[in-house]
Amino acid sequence: MIVSFLYVNSVAVADQQRLDQEWRQHVTVPQVVPPRIDPALQQPVDGVDFAIQVPKLNYFAAVREGVSSGVLYGGPGHYPETPWPGDLGTVGVAAHNVYWINFPELKVGDEVDLQTRYGLYRYRVTGARIVDPSDRTVLVPQSGGHHLTLTTCWPLWAGAFATQRYVIFTDQYYPAPVSPQQN
Repeated sequence: MIVSFLYVNSVAVADQQRLDQEWRQHVTVPQVVPPRIDPALQQPVDGVDFAIQVPKLNYFAAVREGVSSGVLYGGPGHYPETPWPGDLGTVGVAAHNVYWINFPELKVGDEVDLQTRYGLYRYRVTGARIVDPSDRTVLVPQSGGHHLTLTTCWPLWAGAFATQRYVIFTDQYYPAPVSPQQN
């Protein structure tokens, strides 16, 4: 049983590393975000939506589409019902706690970046809290704007036995978000 778990886990980690390397080698992230995003670019390519980078933690990962256990077993996933970076609302990204074990080290003001095929989006951490797993309100912004919410299982040491969710909230600061009234 343990050998099987270790084997499957090593395959998942190797797959995530392959996706990360493919993203870095084959995707050129434009430095300037276009005023209008081509919707064709807001689609998964080979199951990958965008990449997440956390400079403080030296963390980088390709983010897949979906939050099923199969997707999250291999790394972070984008909640499909949430917007893509650059769109109004809250982008939601989840990962199993083994991938984000050190994310509680993030403090207010720390940076989280999302690299897309159409540009780079930078967010600042505004807070964190622990919630019940059924609390999906953490993915709904309390006000308009451009946000990113990261979720993982809690407590982190509990692995598959975690009974709560750790949630990190961020606000986009680059490029400066454009409100619908400014369009």
